[in-house]
Amino acid sequence: MAKRSKDRGRWLEHAAHLRADYVDRIALEDDATHVREWQPVMVQGLLQTPVHAEAATTGGPHRIEPERGAQLVEVREGRQAKTDEGGASYTAVLWEAVVAQSPVAAEIHREQLAAILELGKRKNVTVQVLPFSAGVLAGYSSAFCSSGFDEEPTVEAVAMDSPRGTSVLEGPEDLAAYADAYDLRRSAALAPDASARLVRGILRSSKEDAS
Repeated sequence: MAKRSKDRGRWLEHAAHLRADYVDRIALEDDATHVREWQPVMVQGLLQTPVHAEAATTGGPHRIEPERGAQLVEVREGRQAKTDEGGASYTAVLWEAVVAQSPVAAEIHREQLAAILELGKRKNVTVQVLPFSAGVLAGYSSAFCSSGFDEEPTVEAVAMDSPRGTSVLEGPEDLAAYADAYDLRRSAALAPDASARLVRGILRSSKEDAS
């Protein structure tokens, strides 16, 4: 509890420099007992290594200054207390393209893949890959993150990030739609063990290409 409190403080101390909608999104995530996230474009923030987070933040299209980027990376590291052993139940589903290709340098991507494999071993973390063979399913929805606050994994809020900010949905019909969308992708995704094998294969091939 003390460690989680300390990590929460790591992002709270930057709250004054963050968009209000982003603070609200992190607060939802921080209070959740169940977090489920779909990502078809990039590695989820809760899975990113610091080096990957820095490269993705400062090298993105939004022209973020290095000092500002360092703040955002520290906020992201504080958020990752959710994936600590004994933390919230976290399930990440990501498209195969996210692990097969990367907008960051190959060395950083290899380190990220290794980190995903290690995080997937935690009892409270599940990582699944939606394969290319799932067809157009990956394109039916942009990234989103759902949160639940009870013992049961009921979807009680859905957050979506965009260049214009973060939107949070809490209406019953919206929650039901996104719960179904997530379950559809998770059902079509490879099982955790098969997902890990896929990631290990991509990591192995990348190392061979670099040698």
